[in-house]
Amino acid sequence: MLYRIAREAIFQLDPEKAHDLTIKSLSKFTGTPLDLFYRQNLPSKPVTVMGLNFDNPVGLAAGLDKDAECIDAFGAMGFGFVEVGTVTPKPQSGNDKPRLFRVLEAEGIINRMGFNNKGVDNLVENVKKSQYKGILGINIGKNKDTPVEQGKDDYLICMDKVYPYAGYIAANISSPNTPGLRSLQYGEALDELLSALKERQEKLAEKHNKYVPLALKIAPDLDDNELSQIAESLLRHKIDGVIATNTTLDRSLVDQLQYGTEAGGLSGNPLVNRSTVIIRKLHEQLKGEIPIIGVGGIDSYVSAKEKMLAGASLVQVYSGFIYQGPKLVKNIVNNI
Repeated sequence: MLYRIAREAIFQLDPEKAHDLTIKSLSKFTGTPLDLFYRQNLPSKPVTVMGLNFDNPVGLAAGLDKDAECIDAFGAMGFGFVEVGTVTPKPQSGNDKPRLFRVLEAEGIINRMGFNNKGVDNLVENVKKSQYKGILGINIGKNKDTPVEQGKDDYLICMDKVYPYAGYIAANISSPNTPGLRSLQYGEALDELLSALKERQEKLAEKHNKYVPLALKIAPDLDDNELSQIAESLLRHKIDGVIATNTTLDRSLVDQLQYGTEAGGLSGNPLVNRSTVIIRKLHEQLKGEIPIIGVGGIDSYVSAKEKMLAGASLVQVYSGFIYQGPKLVKNIVNNI
């Protein structure tokens, strides 16, 4: 009820202004009596994935808390894990505004943010201040002005800096909003990146005396052959997990709706079936050897369960959380 009232006011604002206001408010409310508006005590539903022990299988997807400003607030909402980022080596402002749009009739969101963030050093400082005891994922990417052929260097820079503070690290090679980024999902470019990341992971594990799992975030806009090649690369390089999926470029379900043809990645309800199909096919290819974190259009217990029945060991929410608030987390965890 409280979130529904708050949403009425928030949705009167420009989407990006509403997001920024929400992040600022959450960062201020944490640890004060005002956090009662979103704090939830949820039952423990422990699950072990990638060698990590999660309090429950429901996480916050990357993109909502890019600079790790509200980790404790999201922890208070009952998330079993929180993924922050995507973060890049250097700060960058992202793409021109407006770049965030609500597709209200479909409960979808289109964004072309372009990895706007304050840089990896700022994120690390925010993580250090957090009191969150759950699993923290840190999602890393490359700067827009870094040539794609040198992209792996940006991932390695970020990996070096976040490794001591991450529960797991997610390499985002599937955002549609950084030119050329999705080309890293294919062939030699993917093999070169995964090889470099695994080699660095081994060195960092020895240096810090702890093993931090590495996951890859992939796009939903893949054909069967492309998906098969990605699965083979994941298995060959012994990647610890895969996040399926990022946003889609497909507009067939929303092209008649307001903002439905805006450029960028589409998330929310229109993505739910497409991402579930990718999860099911990927699960078949991986034969259970690599766990899948399912994300894309989850807006209820049922859609979360569908992802898990398709092969996901964990799930993440983003757009559904924006439309429904913390009660979505409670609904899924209580019934999972």
